[in-house]
Amino acid sequence: MTTLNQAVDEILDFLAAGTTAESISRFRPSEEAQIRVRDLVGLRAESKATPEEEEELEEYLRLEHLMIMAKARAQVRLQS
Repeated sequence: MTTLNQAVDEILDFLAAGTTAESISRFRPSEEAQIRVRDLVGLRAESKATPEEEEELEEYLRLEHLMIMAKARAQVRLQS
C-alpha cells in the first residue's frame, strides 16, 4: 500500500529530476497511489473512514490540487 509520504516522495522526486512543461502535463501518480485514493474515497462515501483516513484523503486532495494548478500553468506555457 502506498502511504501519503510515498506519494509526496513521488512528486518530489519528479520535480527534483528536472521538469519541463510537457513532462508536468504528462505526470500521473503511481497506480498504488491511485488505488489508495480510490479506497479512501470509497470509505468516505460509505461513512466508514476513520478521522486519520479522512485527513489522509484531504492531504491527497491537496496534492492533487497542487498538480492540477501546475498542469494548468504548464499548458499555458505549451500554448505560448
